[in-house]
Amino acid sequence: MRDFEEYIAFKALVEEHILDFLPEVDPKSSSLYEAMRYSLKSGGKRVRPVLLLAACEFAGGEAREALPYACAVEYIHTYSLIHDDLPGMDDDELRRGLPTNHKVYGEGMAVLAGDGLLTAAFETMNKDMLIYFDDPVKLKRRIRASHEISKGAGCRGMVAGQAADIEAVGRSIAGGLLDYIHLNKTAAPVVAAVKAGAFIGGAPKELLAAIETYAENLGLAFQIADDILDVTGDENELGKRTGADRARGKPTYPELYGIEASRERLDELTQTALGTLAPFYDNAEFFVKMAKYLLNRTK
Repeated sequence: MRDFEEYIAFKALVEEHILDFLPEVDPKSSSLYEAMRYSLKSGGKRVRPVLLLAACEFAGGEAREALPYACAVEYIHTYSLIHDDLPGMDDDELRRGLPTNHKVYGEGMAVLAGDGLLTAAFETMNKDMLIYFDDPVKLKRRIRASHEISKGAGCRGMVAGQAADIEAVGRSIAGGLLDYIHLNKTAAPVVAAVKAGAFIGGAPKELLAAIETYAENLGLAFQIADDILDVTGDENELGKRTGADRARGKPTYPELYGIEASRERLDELTQTALGTLAPFYDNAEFFVKMAKYLLNRTK
């Protein structure tokens, strides 16, 4: 990402404000706040909030107006990582090159840190909506953004994919179920972030439809790239263990189809995503670069 200037600028904006929207915590609950802050500030690519800000600008809006929703998306993503790393889920000891939350604060506090971040996301979005009670157009856009983020994170999105993922461990599954897992677990939050940003920016219907298709293909490509890197990647560069999926018996694209076929599927999804935005090409440079970056990181 070092030569991706637009991405770097959006990411810097997120990093600057990532703690600004967290609710004030009573000093008696300072351990909870520190556990929440620990995982939020441990780094990461910030892909989802960056996509949200970029989509807002793509639709004609101002990125700063969408900041509360971008940070809310990252709160939700970080909560999901904290819970994913728990012994009852993926049982990981390393995340972004640092000890996982439960290794530092204990399992109980890690569960609560995740819960705190999830609820902070909705408090952040609702607080922003209150500002726009006298502007029905902007209020409606924010309600639609919040609804999209909620749907993408819940039992019709990420949580549904996680549940199917747990049930598939150690089983031989068909490609249709694998697609279902990753379209929900990984792609749904990406779609939600992109659509939320587009809503806030006031996107017309044709742009919304195109960017939703783009995001679904990008989200699935993102997961396939991660699956490939779990086999071929370097632990020091990734900041987490490699080979963990196979060790747990988790279904992945390389496991089901092999590395080369997985790379071909990744390329196919990337080309579909790029083709979807072809009518907007002059204004879609950021999204073109993002799709190509995901493709190239596995080579």
